[in-house]
Amino acid sequence: MIEIERKYLVHPSLLPDLNKFKSKSLLQGYLQSDAETTIRVRTAGGLAYLTIKGKSENLTRKEFEYEIPMEHALELLKLCGDKVVTKVRYFIPIDNKMWELDIFSQKLEGLILAEIELEAENEQFEKPEWIAKEVSLDHQFFNSNLSALTAAEASVILAKIS
Repeated sequence: MIEIERKYLVHPSLLPDLNKFKSKSLLQGYLQSDAETTIRVRTAGGLAYLTIKGKSENLTRKEFEYEIPMEHALELLKLCGDKVVTKVRYFIPIDNKMWELDIFSQKLEGLILAEIELEAENEQFEKPEWIAKEVSLDHQFFNSNLSALTAAEASVILAKIS
């Protein structure tokens, strides 16, 4: 499967009432993350997944996701050590597209990112007013890289975007 995704920082003060939208708490850890391959384990809404992502080519990369037993996911998460991200994901439909808004917690408290999946890299779409800066190609905002940050390193990134 091919994933084409754009990612943005948001203006928190312009967000709509998020209670109106479906949401899931996510816990995801990274077993491997390098320039060629990312292997992630995720729990979301009582389900668990193993995801393998290939090398990013601009906004596009191969992605394979498989549902796995929760008990396997919990054991795999232990293997991730500190390379774990916690967040709540809100699903916000706009103009026949689904925006995924991630509000991070723990060491990334204060970080909010929005993502949209597209059919083509050059696809046109409506951006809501709360969209700020695009960070699709900024590797520091890849979840796999965010997961590897210490609390002090995360504070530096959060201070830059405030």
